[in-house]
Amino acid sequence: MYGAFSRYPERLLEQLQVNAGVIAKLFDPATGEVRQVLGATANGISFDPNPTYEDYGADIDNVPANTWQLKRLVRVDPVVSGTFRTMTAGLARTLTPGATGQNVSVQSAYRYTKLTPGAALTRADFQDIWIVGDYTSRNTGADAGFIAIHLMNAASGTGLKWKTNKDGKADFAYEFHGHYDLTDPDVLPYEIYVRESLAPEGF
Repeated sequence: MYGAFSRYPERLLEQLQVNAGVIAKLFDPATGEVRQVLGATANGISFDPNPTYEDYGADIDNVPANTWQLKRLVRVDPVVSGTFRTMTAGLARTLTPGATGQNVSVQSAYRYTKLTPGAALTRADFQDIWIVGDYTSRNTGADAGFIAIHLMNAASGTGLKWKTNKDGKADFAYEFHGHYDLTDPDVLPYEIYVRESLAPEGF
């Protein structure tokens, strides 16, 4: 038996976030177009803003701790993490901040990319990435909803991590951190986009 207040949202079936989503370099919220997918993932994608708050009244006499008027957000360290199943030279470079790349040709049909890790980071090591997740598959086409995270000035915090598996696929764990920009230090390095899905005709 349901109680008097055991309820769920009226549009529950249109508002569920489903499936693993995608991690990509480019996404246009106006059109829903995803481009430059970084790689195939396993077991989903995680996002954590990692906020740090300061209670300015904690050490002031006669002021209760945890007073909202004196609470301030000091910083965030937004992180996108998970596991890639696929690997390319471009993704390896993205996962290795400071690396320099060299395309090597051995004969006409044999080529490879050599990446040399380095300590000096450049602007190219900090690129925006997006996580985009579907609303329920009940919504498709022009009416489809999504939730997206735009991680700004993102760089790998762990480098290229690789774990092979017996008789199975390899794991390439990743962890991208968003970074502040000194040209506008008050801007937090992530944004949230939500397009509410619309129920198709017939529902």
